Amino acid sequence: MSAPAPSPLAIVDAEPLPRQEEVLTDAALAFVAELHRRFTFRRDDLLARRAERRAEIARTSTLDFLPETAAIRADDSWRVAPSPAALNDRRVEITGPTDRKMTINALNSGAKIWLADFEDASAPTWENVVLGQVNLADAYTRNIDFTDPRSGKSYALKADAELATVVMRPRGWHLNERHLQVAGQQVPGALVDFGLYFFHNAQRLLDLGKGPYFYLPKTESHLEARLWNEVFVFAQDYVGIPQGTVRATVLIETITAAYEMEEILYELRDHASGLNAGRWDYLFSIVKNFRDGGAKFVLPDRNAVTMTAPFMRAYTELLVRTCHKRGAHAIGGMAAFIPSRRDEEVNKVAFEKVKADKDREAGDGFDGSWVAHPDLVPIAMASFDAVLGDKPNQKDRLREDVHVEAADLIAVDSLKATPTYDGLVNAVQVGIRYIEAWLRGLGAVAIFNLMEDAATAEISRSQIWQWINAGVEFEHAGSTVKATPELAREIAAEELAAVRAEIGEEAFTAGHWQQAHDLLLTVALDADYADFLTLPAYEQLRG
Repeated sequence: MSAPAPSPLAIVDAEPLPRQEEVLTDAALAFVAELHRRFTFRRDDLLARRAERRAEIARTSTLDFLPETAAIRADDSWRVAPSPAALNDRRVEITGPTDRKMTINALNSGAKIWLADFEDASAPTWENVVLGQVNLADAYTRNIDFTDPRSGKSYALKADAELATVVMRPRGWHLNERHLQVAGQQVPGALVDFGLYFFHNAQRLLDLGKGPYFYLPKTESHLEARLWNEVFVFAQDYVGIPQGTVRATVLIETITAAYEMEEILYELRDHASGLNAGRWDYLFSIVKNFRDGGAKFVLPDRNAVTMTAPFMRAYTELLVRTCHKRGAHAIGGMAAFIPSRRDEEVNKVAFEKVKADKDREAGDGFDGSWVAHPDLVPIAMASFDAVLGDKPNQKDRLREDVHVEAADLIAVDSLKATPTYDGLVNAVQVGIRYIEAWLRGLGAVAIFNLMEDAATAEISRSQIWQWINAGVEFEHAGSTVKATPELAREIAAEELAAVRAEIGEEAFTAGHWQQAHDLLLTVALDADYADFLTLPAYEQLRG
């Protein structure tokens, strides 16, 4: 076979990284360039369609199941492709970025699946993008180890049979990769992450008895799922592996996708594995889409919106019913609580809350669920073991008792809780602390004993925006306080001063605290609401 022609892909404004030549090969870059040539214009059209749909929601303040796809929903005959053996039992999935230490710990965690994350748990620095690919390839060839420079502790992989199966999550359709360009046009980050991983590892994974498995984030419609399916078909032909080798699990983490679950599975049916209830982004999506819909769409403090809220129950129960009707896995949401090895009381609370969450999901019919920390794997495993026993899943539980109407999914006012002043303070605190870490290249951050990622930061800034624009009033210190830009700025200034006192002047100056403060206030207070805070943040991300 002749060598591939030089790729039109240019690496722009990027410092050379150790071992990047293993990832950025001519052949791999040629593949990514071809993905860009074939599919980016379609991606652009779909992003424009998102804006049109959002404008329609602003006009109508409602959503409904699509009349044009009613025949797909009514046809009981179709199913998604049978699950490959490596994905049949998904009772516990651990999530996390693809740095070297996390790669080893996640694979060793005892979870059935590791969501290797290039998306919300990873700030897309060039180093994270490229070296994350190096780490996964090293894991598959068992050439990975790690010694913590601070503690001296060493990490190495367990035996192959004990390792989690990897399901890789690329960036969403909306994000570009500025360091890879064709004729001055940035390549979509989704195609970069997918393309490099697939090109280098698809056959390698097949040889290991597994396959190229993906989580698809931020999907807003079945047309976006259709585009992914076309990417998969092309990619499998390009590298010469059988059609249907790819498996994709779609995160139902936007309110619009919740109305198209069956259609999304249908579009991906030869490559579909399941759907996931991405609860944090889902709440963000509700706020974003209905932010000007009046008081009935104002969410209370994010921690007051539990999964037992009627509109959240409608969402999760519809997801389980939809998946099992079509032979797909239904995967539950993230337990954001994280244990502390230094504070026994924090530990106790985290374990209790995670157990209650996973008991509920297992009882509702989910086939598995997410945790963010290895210490929580046994807790979640026990919840699903109690329901599943020796069965790999509970797809046979069809949940035909579930009946969800279109209005049920957006009945936000069915929740009796209201926003609080403390909730506003927490939103500001989390927003500043998370954005500061993200600007340093960290995408998953422990803040106040919760694992925060870009999704939870999106809720924080969106709630600040929504509460101010809805004129929400709080009871505070014996009086009524109105949510205003001035109040948000006052709280943000207090938080900045508190951080300075907490960590000391030297660490404060070395960080990105003022920058994070300013960026949070921009995306939380601007009249022109930014679709994703990561878009302006990426412009400020160095590396």
